[in-house]
Amino acid sequence: PDPCAMCGCLECCIKCLGGIPYPSLIATILLYAGVALFCGCGHEALSGTVTILQNYFEVVRGPVDSLDVFTMIDIIKYVIYGIASAFFVYGILLMVEGFFTSGAIKDLYGDFKITTCGRCVSAWFIMLTYIFMLAWLGVTAFTSLPVFIYFNIWTICQNTTILEGVTLCLDPRQYGIVPIGEGKTVCTGSDKFYKMCESNELDMTFHLFVCSLAGAGAAVVAMIHYLMVLSANWAYVKDACRMQKYEDTKSKEEQELHDIHSTRSKERLNAYT
Repeated sequence: PDPCAMCGCLECCIKCLGGIPYPSLIATILLYAGVALFCGCGHEALSGTVTILQNYFEVVRGPVDSLDVFTMIDIIKYVIYGIASAFFVYGILLMVEGFFTSGAIKDLYGDFKITTCGRCVSAWFIMLTYIFMLAWLGVTAFTSLPVFIYFNIWTICQNTTILEGVTLCLDPRQYGIVPIGEGKTVCTGSDKFYKMCESNELDMTFHLFVCSLAGAGAAVVAMIHYLMVLSANWAYVKDACRMQKYEDTKSKEEQELHDIHSTRSKERLNAYT
């Protein structure tokens, strides 16, 4: 092979790798991982919750037009679908913004020029990312509730052999899952309680909710990372724009001085002639 061709290909690869916005890439990977973990584990954990409520607490699905716990779970599942789709697109948009911002900084005096529209887009992404960060904080707090509930149930199952002679009951009415008038308690010592504790649904659902909570936390970290990257890019673009205006003004002044000097030289030459 031609060494010059290989050298040119290597320089091209290095140039391409140098143009990748690595902070935005890391934040995008973290965002996708967190959203995938939250949506996938959350969806399966909700399905496991439906199984536990139906098999061990004998909670019956209400009419179609009623708003019961199963309807709420179905609504949350659809919300999870929307979150997965929306943040997949949003991650792509932030990566594109990172590429264009990096190109604007590195090729400041080339064909790509920084415009007011570009700065407005960067500011808009900063505001939108900040709102999404607050939203993911709320999602993280909301996801911690089922983790706390399942942790209590899992702890009771683990301590049944230690607390002999003590009767503990699990009542979904304490968490607002079923109406007050419906008694769906499961107490220690009953067959349903031992079957629930020994089943894979309880252990799997608990750990899936924990993974979902970890995914929501990773999404929060990704949003904070994006905020730092976008803020830094916006500051760089703003400073680069000022430098560009300064260079343009300096070039115009130098051109004017050159024109004045040329005019005076011509006047002197004409006077001498």
